[in-house]
Amino acid sequence: MKRNYYILDVFTETPFAGNPLAVVRGAEGMSAERMQAVAREFNLSETVFVLPPRDPVNTARVRIFTPQRELPFAGHPTIGTAVLIAQLDAPGMPTLSVVLEEDVGNVACTVRQAKGRAARAHFQLPTEPVEIAQAADDVLIAAALGLEPEDIGCDRHFPMVWSAGLGFTFVPVKSAEAAARARPLMEHWHKAIGPGDHPNAFVYTRETVHEGSAFHARMFAPSLGVMEDPATGSAVAAFAGVVAHFDHPPDGNHTFVIEQGFEMARPSLITLGLDMEDGQLVDASIGGAAVMVAQGTIDA
Repeated sequence: MKRNYYILDVFTETPFAGNPLAVVRGAEGMSAERMQAVAREFNLSETVFVLPPRDPVNTARVRIFTPQRELPFAGHPTIGTAVLIAQLDAPGMPTLSVVLEEDVGNVACTVRQAKGRAARAHFQLPTEPVEIAQAADDVLIAAALGLEPEDIGCDRHFPMVWSAGLGFTFVPVKSAEAAARARPLMEHWHKAIGPGDHPNAFVYTRETVHEGSAFHARMFAPSLGVMEDPATGSAVAAFAGVVAHFDHPPDGNHTFVIEQGFEMARPSLITLGLDMEDGQLVDASIGGAAVMVAQGTIDA
């Protein structure tokens, strides 16, 4: 049957930048195998399928697929789907609350639609960032990323593996030049990056393109069918734990902008909010803009 789909660019206010996302509405009756086939057809880093909520107090249930597998949670699909629902179901409403049922749990989003500007959304993390494994040594990680061991490390930061619903090996590097040289080398990848269910690497440095950014980043997930991702909200969600662990922000609310996708000519800006209390991370949020760039129907 014909189903409506929409393409949005997420974590940008400008079309043809940010991270492209496909959203299929009215996905009732589709099997997981059919959803996976459609995700492979779109061949974007993620495709979202929107279903009626299990609990009618929520807005919708969503399932998220890469070209290779289903994910329990992802950031740019959450932001993009919330913005799309606001634009289609409540156009012009200045503020709208959207609750999406994801496999990781319910994700509460706030969408803001200002006249003449791209809509923006933010959500509180549905699960606390936690360290889930010990990272491989610097020599193995450098080999997996085509880097030298001396490229690894940034200030007090060293590689760690964290998750806020999806796991990543976080790899600090000393410079933007080192980040630009990074590339996944599959002959070394599985020895160093993501043992088990989190074969993803988030490479970051404090050297940024934009003066207002706190970190410059790249994300590689070749095992998920995503050689490189232009913007990765789920990684930045887990990165909240990394920043709190190494940088010890003082008590209060803090905002960091993470830039990503520049090496892909898909510049993206992700806003990370941290709430610190008694020296501990007590809450975090992910935010960004999204713009619709295409729509149509697909036989699915």
